[in-house]
Amino acid sequence: MLRTRVLSACFLAAIAAPVAALADESADELAKKLSNPVASMISVPLQYNADFGYGSEDGTKQTLNIQPVIPASLSEKWNLITRVIAPVIYQDDIAGKSGSQFGLGDITPTFFFSPKQPTAGGVTWGVGPVFLLPTASNDLLGADEWGAGPSVLVLRQGKHWTVGTLANHIWSVGGSANDPDISNTFLQPFFARQFPGGRTLTFNSESTYDWENQQWTVPINVVYSKVTRIGGQTMSFAGGLRGYADAPRGGPDWGVRLVVTFLVPEH
Repeated sequence: MLRTRVLSACFLAAIAAPVAALADESADELAKKLSNPVASMISVPLQYNADFGYGSEDGTKQTLNIQPVIPASLSEKWNLITRVIAPVIYQDDIAGKSGSQFGLGDITPTFFFSPKQPTAGGVTWGVGPVFLLPTASNDLLGADEWGAGPSVLVLRQGKHWTVGTLANHIWSVGGSANDPDISNTFLQPFFARQFPGGRTLTFNSESTYDWENQQWTVPINVVYSKVTRIGGQTMSFAGGLRGYADAPRGGPDWGVRLVVTFLVPEH
């Protein structure tokens, strides 16, 4: 009987190790896909940002970005990746004694046409249009103008790392003569280092240059994330900090980021 129990325990241990390794490998692959903005995987990130130190009143701004990413196969060689950012904002005294505002901000959808396979050099890329929709529920939460422009993404992935850049430019479209023109360039260089167990450490800068006011806003983000499974749902949890290398006068000093991402891997 003792021998049987020992053999059974050894057998269970032998099969448990590869099963655990398979689970880790799956989490690692999902973490790697999360570092690729045009990966063929449905995901719904809920990204909470809080920025502090606005202006003379030490104002704060809290934003929940709802950011679904939906890939669609166009042909044997091409995907269309739809990325939407819908911000829900609460802000308080971000422009002196301006009071508090709460509501929906401007929605920004981007459409990337991307090859399904990287180039021979291992480069993944995507191009397409980006739009600015004047959906803000309060004038202080958005631009109150339509906007559009081009967007491009280039990245390369190694076994345990991802490096790349996402960029777009939005010009105002239409609008009244009383509304200020929009001409903003967005640059997001990023580097992600993957670790075993679905863990990733990411460094990026989500920088914007306002051509009308000739002003940079340059936050530097450091974020740690972990892919895990809760019940039958695969998720990623992330948290990090950011500081501002440059910002408009009266802009924020620092901020925090928390992200919960629901993952739906491609079958």
